[in-house]
Amino acid sequence: MASSTEYGVWFVVGFVMLAVAAFIVWLGARIIKEDESGLVIKRYGTPLLAGRIVATLGEAGYQAAMLPPGFHFPIWRFRYKVEKVPVVVVPAGEIALVVAADGATIPQERVLARAVPCSDFQDAHAFLLGGGERGRQIAFLTAGTYRINPALFEVVTARTAARYGIHPSRLRIRQIPTECVGIVTTLDGASIPPGDLAGPPCEGHDSFQNGQAFVDVGGCRGLQEQVLLAGSWNLNPWLVFVEEVPLTEIPIGYVGVVVSYVGRDHIDVSGDTFTHGDLVDRGHKGVWVEALLPGKHPLNPRVMKVELVPTTNIVLNWAARTEVHHYDERLAPIHVRSRDGFSFSLEVSQIIHIGMKHAPRVISRVGSMQNLVDHVLQPTVGNYFRNSAQKVTVLEFLSARSDRQREAFAHIGSAIAAYDVECIDTLIGDIEPPAELMKTQTDRKIAEELQVTYDVQRQAQVQRQTLERETAIAGMQAEVVRSEQMVQIAEKNALAQAESAKGAAAAVRLGAEAQAIATRAAAEAEAAATRFRGEAEGDATRAVGNARADAFKAGVAALGAEAFAAMQLASVLGEHQVKLVPDIAVTGGGSDAGTSSSRLADVLVGKMLAAGLTRTS
Repeated sequence: MASSTEYGVWFVVGFVMLAVAAFIVWLGARIIKEDESGLVIKRYGTPLLAGRIVATLGEAGYQAAMLPPGFHFPIWRFRYKVEKVPVVVVPAGEIALVVAADGATIPQERVLARAVPCSDFQDAHAFLLGGGERGRQIAFLTAGTYRINPALFEVVTARTAARYGIHPSRLRIRQIPTECVGIVTTLDGASIPPGDLAGPPCEGHDSFQNGQAFVDVGGCRGLQEQVLLAGSWNLNPWLVFVEEVPLTEIPIGYVGVVVSYVGRDHIDVSGDTFTHGDLVDRGHKGVWVEALLPGKHPLNPRVMKVELVPTTNIVLNWAARTEVHHYDERLAPIHVRSRDGFSFSLEVSQIIHIGMKHAPRVISRVGSMQNLVDHVLQPTVGNYFRNSAQKVTVLEFLSARSDRQREAFAHIGSAIAAYDVECIDTLIGDIEPPAELMKTQTDRKIAEELQVTYDVQRQAQVQRQTLERETAIAGMQAEVVRSEQMVQIAEKNALAQAESAKGAAAAVRLGAEAQAIATRAAAEAEAAATRFRGEAEGDATRAVGNARADAFKAGVAALGAEAFAAMQLASVLGEHQVKLVPDIAVTGGGSDAGTSSSRLADVLVGKMLAAGLTRTS
């Protein structure tokens, strides 16, 4: 049996061996966790070449290879230093930029380091041996978890973006709204060809998301023709700057004529008959032959211009008012001079129409709708009316307004048809003739209107009289009806009375006839008696007359005519008691006769005496 001493020795030997083993394990073993990587630093060895930071061939210093998660042995502590570094996490919706501390030098013609296959910067050996360049990288990291060597690469995330002068929002996925397009300006690539405004479109770079592909296919730095449409885009802010602008909207009633400053070579497709401009196909430099229809279009307004052309009727006013399109805001009433030397102004409205197919031709000729108004329509309309007014007097111009409109329509329509513009109508508005001339015309017109007014008033009075007469007649209709009824009643009563009178008349007639017969018989008898009496009296009177005549004849013969007449006169006066001597006689004579008053007194006394004698007798 072994002694206790032997057991003690073996225990000590075992413990020492275990301690030595534990020390060896500690000295050469490395344990890397799941969320870590091991950055290896070689303490001694072949020195690195000048300008290098990371070793790829076992030189002393930071090693390109990193320790992945797990148990690693032997990594002797006396030779290697291992720093545990966390993995790089790029959150969803963000990107991360990379700056390389080692590698080749970036050529002078470029700004960003070219991309090389290196497993998203997780393979430092592949980066350095594949020609990776130090500095800002054109490639970037999208959302995910990466084991990246911090000695070679610095990862710029949204949390650390401020240190590099980048706003954190630029390290998020770029969202282009549905109503916008993204105008792209690239910061690296070839130079834009002379004469071009922007870099031409190129394929294969996945809408600028693959920066190295953009550079490889010849993409140019600066403003780009190509735009980004609505969506989400992973873009390197060191390579791409995006400006959001609204979609180009063509309203209803308009078309958009595109004037492009970029594109393929200018090739005229307008034809030989179109000599005042030229048109090109879509995608070429110049005025596109096809106009854009109403709607929203993803155009780049930095490299092309869209001229809106109304396809509805356009009203232009040479007046103080302005239409909503404002094409006529610089137009004013037209001042003209008539043949008789008067100056006056008139307002004109011109209605034009431009067809959809003719819109590019119009813009190719004049450049814009405002140029069409200012350089074509304004001189055409103004000169026509000035020339027209000089041929007539003011009053002739005013009286023949419709003729002026008709002639203006024909002349202006013919003139603007050469510009592919249709004349719909020409209208003359308010005319401001000379005040001194219009005063005489106004006074004359007022006098004429007053005469007409008086005639109308007189006619109104006549009508009023007629109305009052008719009104009175209408008011008497009840009396008229009543009178008519009374007349009818009277007629009926008269007829009744006539019939009654006829009967009474017949009776009276019969009675009268009988009485007449009796009266006639009596009258005939009385007439016979009267005749017999008359004849007897006549005979007697004749006999008396004859006797008196014989007596007169005998008296005249005896006394004479005068004496017999006097005797007959006295006899007649005495028969009728006629006084031949007055009862009172007043006589006056001699020079001492009294006055008329005394004679009147005598008469009075005489009358009184006569009266007294009469009473006494």
